[in-house]
Amino acid sequence: MSRLTKSHCSRQMLQELEQIAQIVEQRLEQHETRVRTLTLKVKFSDYQQLTCSKTMLVPISELSTIFEIAKTMFESIELENRSIRLLGISLSNLDNQKQSQAIQLPLFQNGNIIF
Repeated sequence: MSRLTKSHCSRQMLQELEQIAQIVEQRLEQHETRVRTLTLKVKFSDYQQLTCSKTMLVPISELSTIFEIAKTMFESIELENRSIRLLGISLSNLDNQKQSQAIQLPLFQNGNIIF
């Protein structure tokens, strides 16, 4: 049985993270939603967990951006030869594009300001 190197494990985790990011992007697209806050969750085999979040000024929904943010956060974690049992991405501060467009009311009507 060959032993996996740290770099091999990191590559494998990044591949998993990219697949998770693809699922996240599909769900955002399906719900016509963008996100401002992305949280990375890593749970180790000893059940300790670590989370890191990043909030963007502009809402995002593109796979490349979601993955790059998650990848940067993952690479900042010191793994210390620990086994990972769970890897996940969660989203908050959602910006629903449909809802935003549907509730936008006019400021003027017949040249008068509406109060």
